[in-house]
Amino acid sequence: MTRALLLAVVLASAAPAARSAEIRLWHAMAGTQGIALEALAARFNASQAAYRVVPVYKGGLVLPAALAEQRKGSGPHLVQVDDARTTELMAQPGSVRPLWEVMAAARQPIDLRFAPALAAQFSDAHGRLLALPLSASTPVLYYNGDAFRRARLDPAPSLRTWYEMANTLGALIEAGAACGFTTSWPSWVLLENMSAWHNEPFAHEEGVADARLSFNSQLMVRWVAMLASWQKSGYFTYAGREDEAESRFAAGECAVLTSSSASYGGLQKRSPFGVAVAPLPYYDDFSAAPQNTLVRGAGLWVVAGRAQKDYTGIARFIAFLTRTDVQAEWHQKTGYIPLTRIAYEVTRAQGFYLKHRGHEVAVRQVLVKAPTKISGGMRLDELPRIRTIIDEELESVWGGRKTALDSLNSAVARGNALLRTSGKLPQ
Repeated sequence: MTRALLLAVVLASAAPAARSAEIRLWHAMAGTQGIALEALAARFNASQAAYRVVPVYKGGLVLPAALAEQRKGSGPHLVQVDDARTTELMAQPGSVRPLWEVMAAARQPIDLRFAPALAAQFSDAHGRLLALPLSASTPVLYYNGDAFRRARLDPAPSLRTWYEMANTLGALIEAGAACGFTTSWPSWVLLENMSAWHNEPFAHEEGVADARLSFNSQLMVRWVAMLASWQKSGYFTYAGREDEAESRFAAGECAVLTSSSASYGGLQKRSPFGVAVAPLPYYDDFSAAPQNTLVRGAGLWVVAGRAQKDYTGIARFIAFLTRTDVQAEWHQKTGYIPLTRIAYEVTRAQGFYLKHRGHEVAVRQVLVKAPTKISGGMRLDELPRIRTIIDEELESVWGGRKTALDSLNSAVARGNALLRTSGKLPQ
């Protein structure tokens, strides 16, 4: 052995092995989505040696747990937070760093040409990205293909508008369906998205930081009243405030379901029949419809108080997640909507939608039309509590205790009172 080689061996054995800096990512994604996230983290870790991203599943308590640990100077570097809790998170001073700032400081360029409907919920007033939209989904219409064949129905025309839907549901019931139509997440699907789909305001902005609920419109009164009449005739069945309706659909009880596009893969696995997907129906006497549907999901936020070298690793991981090939893979494996149109085009060119048409339905509802000022959604304070109010008022309609008009007027009044109490509207 030469002297130079011997010296190299000695130095290598004496030096401690270089360790990758750990980037902890706390999230609430279980099942297929959680597995896909772990796979992307492993792929990033294998692509370089300086950093190691460690996903940790925390379930629904991810935000309070992260904030508690952040105050101690520990916990995650990245945390997944539901979009409805964005204002709650931002109200915690010093808890997070804006994503655009982290990326700029690390001089890590990323393609920020995200779909406007996805970026809006996670951007500031200047259009700068505060967090990375990670798990975006939108409501679509699922239907039991076997039930439609038994009823001899052609789905394309029979599911196009809500006016045509009445005859469709009647035919399904006559052909043996125990339940025609049901829905998950009533506030999000029936009011928030139906408003955007028709370019009708769910809320009006009163100022820079204020919004006033306004979903007691002619359209929404007509819509809720129609559902109430369908319930009496057996066409519509109320199944609960969250995703309980999916179980009734998967069991073959209800032939038509509106729910999150992210549920597509799970419904296919759980259902003993062919699950098909169609766009949300609309009222064709509204000239602006169909416009676009809203996304719901979570953003990946950067926690404040970490070392600068950690922020460099975070920026590299975010840049990795926004790559077109990664976004296309994420979309195809999880059912979530890709961040960019080009990731959608790549997926389409790969022939993915030939076998998974349902995924394209969701993407097109969000991407085909750019959102308007009305249909772009609004970052509302107290949104989780407002949704609870809406659910309560809708249940008073399904229970025959209130008319559609009275319940929507009450929901708007109660929601605006909540915003005033929290200081978001003038007294």
